Amino acid sequence: MLELIVRRLGTTLVTLFLLSIVAFILIQLPPGDFVDSYAGKKTQGGVVVTQDELDAMRSRLGLDRPVYQQYAIWMGDLFKGDMGFSWEYHRPVKDVIGERLSMTLVLAFATLIFTYLIAIIIGIYSAVRQYSIGDNVATIIGYLGLATPGFLFALILMFLGQKWFGVSVGGLFSLEFQDAPWSFAKLMNLFSHLWVPVVVLGMAGTAFQLRTMRATLLDELNKMYVTSARSGGIPEFKLLMRYPVRMALNPIASTLGWELSKIVSGAPIIGIVLSLPTLGPLYINSLLSQDMYLAGALILIFCFLVIFGTFISDILLMILDPRLRTGKAGVK
Repeated sequence: MLELIVRRLGTTLVTLFLLSIVAFILIQLPPGDFVDSYAGKKTQGGVVVTQDELDAMRSRLGLDRPVYQQYAIWMGDLFKGDMGFSWEYHRPVKDVIGERLSMTLVLAFATLIFTYLIAIIIGIYSAVRQYSIGDNVATIIGYLGLATPGFLFALILMFLGQKWFGVSVGGLFSLEFQDAPWSFAKLMNLFSHLWVPVVVLGMAGTAFQLRTMRATLLDELNKMYVTSARSGGIPEFKLLMRYPVRMALNPIASTLGWELSKIVSGAPIIGIVLSLPTLGPLYINSLLSQDMYLAGALILIFCFLVIFGTFISDILLMILDPRLRTGKAGVK
């Protein structure tokens, strides 16, 4: 098992390196650069910027160099722990990201916990109580969750919260706690707001995982080893949790990285709609302003979260399936 973990870590590092190249190339593809974006904003504000000033600024920022040299400088700084300088915010990238990274991680992992906890519990109930009223209700809710876009669900919650309760569901803190130091009251205020983006981001994933858990568990319950174990007098709950549920969790665990990628990819739009202090809106703004180093660092962070989720999936599968620990999976 240790050998497999080391192998996965090596693959992770190589993948991140290749992704850094792809990310840097993608950032360079749109026409223009940060200087052009800066000049456009100044011109809209009525400020005249000469070409000599733009050329001097481009030279100072290193944008007049070939792409491979810019990438080499960026990677060299990354190995030193320096993510570069954000031209849009006039601050080091690590400081800009550091302000929002913690809230982003809290939101991402809270959504994962919500998604899998609800999906597994309701999925087991729906499989055991097939075609019951609860199963039918869960099926309808699952289809609605898959069909409703996250941003639309966020807008609906904002409208209902304002109309029925007279409160805003945007942001992660109330106005009086936004700039306040951390305390127990601020933590409780965070929890009172956190459920909205968690439900919005986890809605589609929960619906999908619920259907997967139900279908897989139903397939396991109809197999002969379950009938044989039941005839041996094993209590129903013990039988259910020891064998069928454990086997049904394999496809659920294998999708952890994929589910995290959907949460990360959906976070920017949901973050803008709900005014969340996370990396999502920051990422959108960095792309619009062509803030190259900030955008590149954010892409790497998002990719790392996805790869980390996949790595955790591999570990969970090794725990659930002993064949993977011995390297004999698939051997008859």
